[in-house]
Amino acid sequence: MKICVGLSGGVDSSVAALLLKQQGYDVFAMYMQNWHDIEGTLHGECEWEEEKFVAEMVARKIGIPFYFVDLSKEYMARVADYMFAEYAKGRTPNPDVLCNREIKFDAFLDAAKRLGADFVATGHYCRKEPALGPDGKQLTGSDGKPLWRILEGSDPNKDQSYFLCQLSQEQLSQALFPIGDICKPEVRRIAKEADLPSADKKDSQGICFVGKVDLPTFLQQKLKSVEGEVVEVFPAYYEHLRQPGSIPEMAEPFDYGDIVFETETYRSGKHHVKKTRYKENPWGAVVGKHEGAQFYTLGQRKGLAIGGHKDPLFVLATDIEKNIIYVGEGEHHPGLYRKALQIASDEIHWIRGTESMSIGEQRRYRVRIRYRQPLQDATLHMREDGMFIVFDEPQRSITPGQFAVWYAGDGEMLGSGVILK
Repeated sequence: MKICVGLSGGVDSSVAALLLKQQGYDVFAMYMQNWHDIEGTLHGECEWEEEKFVAEMVARKIGIPFYFVDLSKEYMARVADYMFAEYAKGRTPNPDVLCNREIKFDAFLDAAKRLGADFVATGHYCRKEPALGPDGKQLTGSDGKPLWRILEGSDPNKDQSYFLCQLSQEQLSQALFPIGDICKPEVRRIAKEADLPSADKKDSQGICFVGKVDLPTFLQQKLKSVEGEVVEVFPAYYEHLRQPGSIPEMAEPFDYGDIVFETETYRSGKHHVKKTRYKENPWGAVVGKHEGAQFYTLGQRKGLAIGGHKDPLFVLATDIEKNIIYVGEGEHHPGLYRKALQIASDEIHWIRGTESMSIGEQRRYRVRIRYRQPLQDATLHMREDGMFIVFDEPQRSITPGQFAVWYAGDGEMLGSGVILK
């Protein structure tokens, strides 16, 4: 069996390659470059070259062949363009999830196959197991092919199953995760004992294969800056709202369009110069300016540059058409929390299609709406107009464009979907 390891230059993929080699497999490594443009990145143009150099040294140390593949065109077409388009709509995409679905386990997998690989292995902290029936035999799908499960990684602090939530059975059947049942400290220990060049390397941050970015500067490659107003929403605003009764109503985000500011004229200074100002509004106030609503995401705290508040301001909502950002003071602001979300019917993805829900059905699962968020108890409702997820406790900053992912009680990741609202 020939295995291609996606070697990134980090310690996780390095140890994955080492373990496979020690287990006697025919292993080779391949480093992929997915990004060339350095505008907005915080580490400069040499970062990928340094990563490639480390990856090549790791392959040499382990004693496996090393290859390089440039997938930047595929990444731009299938990940980056989608990312820019989503931000332009005022949504917040997750490029790392797309990178796994569209690049690592698709374009990269194809490149690996051309070199003779039967499987692609990565350094993800997650586990893959056969889906077994009551008789202990592996289940098969409607196409007769064996079914597989993805489970949380054994290290609760490093579980990365969330990023693989869009993989298909075909992709999963050709994927290996050698360190999924190992904890991070043990991975570091293995790397040090083997004297791997990546043993002490820090974990990567930022967008997958792009790196850590200054998001507004990065997005300005495609999206124009347009000055708009920042509106602070006062807690008093929510006192006039009717409590949602139905599940669809619970999934509706707050609409701040009824916070309207009237102007008045007044005279200022010893020369009584006529000026214009907004009248006081009990529901909110204009507190600053921004450079484009599309550059901000729900729950964001940094980058607002607005002072004069006891507690930090957080982004509650963005209105792309009017180019307005709505913010609230304090991490317990009522505008940050909702109990439900909706996923459009065509955005629901079941990792095992045999587990999918029928219209009218409801099930209890554990759900997360962002990476590293602790799993939350929730009820999934399947309706004609999509899936509604109702949480036991209100959730902070439910963000359109991100992925909601649901898990069974034994840690199996069952499915996911892009949050519509």
